[in-house]
Amino acid sequence: MSAPVLEVAGLCKAFGALKASDAVDLDLRAGEIHALIGPNGAGKSTLVRLITGEIAPDAGRISLCGRPIDALDAAGRARLGLGRSFQVSQVVGDFTARENVMLAIQGATRTSWRFIRAAARDASLRAPAEAHLAQVGLAERADQRADALAHGERRRLELAMALALRPVALLLDEPMAGSGPEGARALTGLLGQLRREVPILLIEHDMDAVFALADRISVLVYGRIIATGTVAEIRANPEVRRSYLGEGA
Repeated sequence: MSAPVLEVAGLCKAFGALKASDAVDLDLRAGEIHALIGPNGAGKSTLVRLITGEIAPDAGRISLCGRPIDALDAAGRARLGLGRSFQVSQVVGDFTARENVMLAIQGATRTSWRFIRAAARDASLRAPAEAHLAQVGLAERADQRADALAHGERRRLELAMALALRPVALLLDEPMAGSGPEGARALTGLLGQLRREVPILLIEHDMDAVFALADRISVLVYGRIIATGTVAEIRANPEVRRSYLGEGA
């Protein structure tokens, strides 16, 4: 078995008496979607912030492609290829879809930070931006302002921006949030395709999407991983059924 792309070992974080992360072990392997699920208040958001470098752990270690990243801030981890999306869309509303992706490409390539509208004719930015938009099904919306896109389209735009950063691992924080059934189905299909390009750590409450997409699932309850396994193993786990799925053992 190949080494994990992303590995978390013994990660701990406490806020006073509250153990938000309690010796968490987690890994993400090439070609997979690893879903992280758990009830509200389980510590999922804290774990994401620890992995991305927004907050510092009390103990434990994190590595990306075998390289320790504990000493790096969020920007440093992103430059090494740790990509993410957020629960609340982070697109620039008065820029077009294409311009938003062009901004991301500028960040990935470290080109000079020219005013984006002045750089809009630069083929080195424009062509790859349009390719990423096509990848997520937004080619025909390239000239649309981001704040005029439907919610599901904005989520796909955010994915295009994340892919433009050339990630080696991608953390998606509740990408289905706010999407209707049709939007969730479309996004589920897209993520299923993207796993071939970049492994995904998926934090999600939509269990239909989780069960459709995940190669492995880890269940977080009160800051602890209580189980990791395939969809079938998680469905059959008595502790998971009691603690999260709301079923009797």
